[in-house]
Amino acid sequence: MATAGPAILTHALSKAYGKRLAVDRLELEVERAELFGFLGPNGAGKTTTIRMALGLIAPTSGSVEVLGREVRSHRAEVLPQVGALVESPALYGYLSGRDNLRAVGDLLGGVPERRIDEVLEIVGLKGRDRDRVKTYSMGMKQRLGLAIALLNDPQLLILDEPANGLDPAGIVEMRDLLRRLAAEGKTVFISSHVLSEVQQICTRVAIIDRGKLIRIAPVHELVGSTGEFAVKVDSPGELLDLLHRQAWGEKARSENGVVITAAPNGRGRELIKFLVDSGQAPDTVTERETDLEDIFLSLTGGAS
Repeated sequence: MATAGPAILTHALSKAYGKRLAVDRLELEVERAELFGFLGPNGAGKTTTIRMALGLIAPTSGSVEVLGREVRSHRAEVLPQVGALVESPALYGYLSGRDNLRAVGDLLGGVPERRIDEVLEIVGLKGRDRDRVKTYSMGMKQRLGLAIALLNDPQLLILDEPANGLDPAGIVEMRDLLRRLAAEGKTVFISSHVLSEVQQICTRVAIIDRGKLIRIAPVHELVGSTGEFAVKVDSPGELLDLLHRQAWGEKARSENGVVITAAPNGRGRELIKFLVDSGQAPDTVTERETDLEDIFLSLTGGAS
């Protein structure tokens, strides 16, 4: 059993379809027990990378290791330790949720009924497990797909758009579940377009565009304070004139009637004091932060 090495490690991983490079010499390392986000515009190569990591398609060049073993030559050892949810889960609509899990369990060599009970509880489908899957909502089908991925108690979860079809409450439940799984020592690799969720869940992210890795970093390094504050006042025009006379405020501007400005010594409390002392008592002063979506759009040229 593979026990050493990163959860996922790629070496100059490439995949070409004719003259088009879907993945271009990708170098990626995902640590054990990490909540890792994999981001990119449509057509960036995310799903192609995932399919190579699962041994579903062969690289044109380079290699991918999963749980310390090269996937193509060690499929039988590696894949039983991996749970995956890629695109829409393949489900039998005429069977119940429980019977879908039993069918997959049989393919895995048999899964105890107690494990089926456990994963149904984990994904919140207890009580609907005996209903036919064709009566399930998209979100319920997504949760059943996750239950299937968890059946063999994998070390690594690879999830492509896990929040697909979930309502806001379901997204929160999914977020809490993935955090809990990572806390238990599982590696969770998430490809998603829901950037706000990735920002809240993941510890590190990789961003790819046109098959190439363009940034990989801890989330806290990518997002944070911009050094600016959003100020709401009764007279934004007067405030802008005042700020432009200050060395630290010369780049102040208005956005939809809200004044965006730096602060004296970069401190919000000093900005508030300045405003009050100048007769411009604010309704609100809010520190502006860069979020993951801003970073993503700037790095990928606004593609989605």
